[in-house]
Amino acid sequence: MVGKIAVVGGTGNLGAAIACRLAKAGHSVVIGSRSAESAERAAGELGCGLIGKSNADAAKEADLIIVTVPFAAQEGTLTDIAPHCAGKIVVDTTVPLVPPKVMRVQLPAEGSAAQRAQNLLGEGVNVVSAFHNVGAAKLAANEDLNCDVLVFGDDKASREQVVQLSEAMGLRAFHAGALCNSAAAEALTSVLIFINKNYDVGEAGIKITGKS
Repeated sequence: MVGKIAVVGGTGNLGAAIACRLAKAGHSVVIGSRSAESAERAAGELGCGLIGKSNADAAKEADLIIVTVPFAAQEGTLTDIAPHCAGKIVVDTTVPLVPPKVMRVQLPAEGSAAQRAQNLLGEGVNVVSAFHNVGAAKLAANEDLNCDVLVFGDDKASREQVVQLSEAMGLRAFHAGALCNSAAAEALTSVLIFINKNYDVGEAGIKITGKS
């Protein structure tokens, strides 16, 4: 079982939903924010046995780190926690959405937000990419989710840990290959946002067919 998990940016909708699901599955979870006070306040409001700290302090004491911040905050956040990531798995959930045109695919020069994260954190960190196409509101709801998670990473053992965490959260997860493949899921998010608006779907997700 994974040791302590930090959810960096855990006061946001996606981070809070992931943190609560992991805590309810029996994991020790600390949520981080730029302000320790904000994280402590959010942890108290969310309950679930969460504790709150600054992003850097949360990352420092965790064995596995999940980063759940907007694309605009990715570089600053990763730079802040980088000294505490060596030898750890860092799960990056970042989608490169560039307002106001969030319904258009706009991948960064590195090829994907995940590859950008790996470049920022360096070779001593196992970056895994996941949770791009699962809506925060659906995760926060205490019900089964009819959508799947694609997990990307260059290290298979690290990917497997994230697959297992996803399944502990009540999600069906799939190994989806190398970290560079994350570009597909990141791009698909803009497509799903368009579908949400065009068909008034709510929070469209993806489902892998052919496997029960």
